[in-house]
Amino acid sequence: MLKIENLSAGYDASTPVLHNVSLQVQAGEIAAVIGPNGCGKSTLLRCVSGLMTPQSGRIFLNDKNSDDYQLRARAQLLAVLPQKFDGGEELSVEEMVLMGRTPFLSPYGAPSTHDGEIVTRAMQQTNTENFRARKVGQLSGGERQRVLLARALAQQPRILLLDEPTSNLDIRYQFEILDLVYQLARAENLAVVLVLHQINLAADVADVVLMLDFDGRTRAVGASSEVITPENLQAVYGVPLRVSIHPKSGRPQAQSDWSFGKQTRAE
Repeated sequence: MLKIENLSAGYDASTPVLHNVSLQVQAGEIAAVIGPNGCGKSTLLRCVSGLMTPQSGRIFLNDKNSDDYQLRARAQLLAVLPQKFDGGEELSVEEMVLMGRTPFLSPYGAPSTHDGEIVTRAMQQTNTENFRARKVGQLSGGERQRVLLARALAQQPRILLLDEPTSNLDIRYQFEILDLVYQLARAENLAVVLVLHQINLAADVADVVLMLDFDGRTRAVGASSEVITPENLQAVYGVPLRVSIHPKSGRPQAQSDWSFGKQTRAE
């Protein structure tokens, strides 16, 4: 569903943020992108979504070069849950979710009954239907994230990109959002790429983990057990971390050996 080959990108041609990054995500799979601040995680999503032009490399969506898609066709295939969304405070939840149907409407066309059915289903999937009439500005952070996810699902995408979907959420909403994404990937056969800062959440939810180094190069890519190792974590984050296996999930979990006031950051 999504294939990235040797992608390099940046905001200045002389200083790329990403260097030769490759990733492949099949339908029904979740890929988590992890790494320190400024390593290019969000830049990677911007290139895949078409908001940014890569300096080199290729991106394939459904075995077709992303450059060959018109904007409308790309929006019908791919949806994005941004890290931050400003605006729409006065819209109702239903109106916000309905915005996901925009790629399928003619410029002056009104939503059809079919569009309304898709919006309702997206709200049911995200457990937002019971407050469909509330204003977006009245929602909590977790509720708003679920509404934005419903808007993305209303696009009926085959590829879903999520940029730090759990940021600024408490632990309950973190698990709710990621559990929902996990179920949707399986049930809807979506190829999902999500950027996460929480290493252990990435290990738990992802089929594939891409770890970027501080300079925007691939440190490791593969199953979480292959990527989340003490050696990789020390090299990328520069802090001492132990890795154990969770007794229920069988996935790796990182634990800190940091002692405040007694240890300095490794160079």
